[in-house]
Amino acid sequence: MERAVPFHVIAGSFFATNYSPDGDTIRFKPDAPADLAMLDGVPPSVNARGHASLRLEGIDALETHFEGRHQPLALANSARDELLRLVGITNIVWDARQGSVVSSVDGTPGFIVSRATDKFGRIIAFVFGGAPPAASGSRIFLDTALLDISVNAEMIRAGLAYPTYYSGLFADLRNHLTGLVSAARAAGAGVYGVDSTNTLFAVPDIGALTDQHVILPKLFRRASAYVAAAGTIVGFKQALADNSEPVLDLTQGHFTHLDTFVEESGNQIRLTRRPEELVFDPMPERPGGEFTALVNGD
Repeated sequence: MERAVPFHVIAGSFFATNYSPDGDTIRFKPDAPADLAMLDGVPPSVNARGHASLRLEGIDALETHFEGRHQPLALANSARDELLRLVGITNIVWDARQGSVVSSVDGTPGFIVSRATDKFGRIIAFVFGGAPPAASGSRIFLDTALLDISVNAEMIRAGLAYPTYYSGLFADLRNHLTGLVSAARAAGAGVYGVDSTNTLFAVPDIGALTDQHVILPKLFRRASAYVAAAGTIVGFKQALADNSEPVLDLTQGHFTHLDTFVEESGNQIRLTRRPEELVFDPMPERPGGEFTALVNGD
């Protein structure tokens, strides 16, 4: 099935040297910088090297460096390494902390299929190695056959990224990714061998989130920011309610807020919907430290 709304195909190269890539973000330099002007949203953030930041559509890999915190690093780093491999970047030398790339053979050719940027100026894209299927700058219809050979799909297939859907992702593409998720989960691939997202798990301290439990990164970001500010997970559900983060529940077909699907029992929490059953809203940018503000009563 072809989409009624076209995407743009943009040819370019992928880079890692002097950056800190993770399993769902990487730097991209378009062959023709003017092609970026076709994208909807805020102007893409492009640095002095002509490199833009890409955020892979439909997926969320374990965090390696979110606000100084990370998720269990074995799987987080596996996702990062697989993304770099899939775009052809090799001979990677990391700094002593394994946080930044000191050198690599990068500038590898590929292309992206995208419609828009996010609120931070990152390009939201499906990512591919090799030659594009049409001239760079062309408008194309992204069908499930092309989606299936994207890096995004490969990361889901390997169980190295969770599905995380936003309202701009078309339903047929979302459904195809969900099929890949179901297969990965059934096989216990990657994160699905140890996933705790939908099972009550204890959070006695921040280390339970950073080093022990493998959970949906969006839940990790919310929970770790809350614990960092409050010193406890107790009260997390209420903080989410106060934060009023909108979400579409695909199982019921109605809009509500994220706290609806978070269960809290003592120092235990869980998400009561599977990640692929939710569609998130790309909220307008909020000030940083929002959970600190909530904890402080600001």
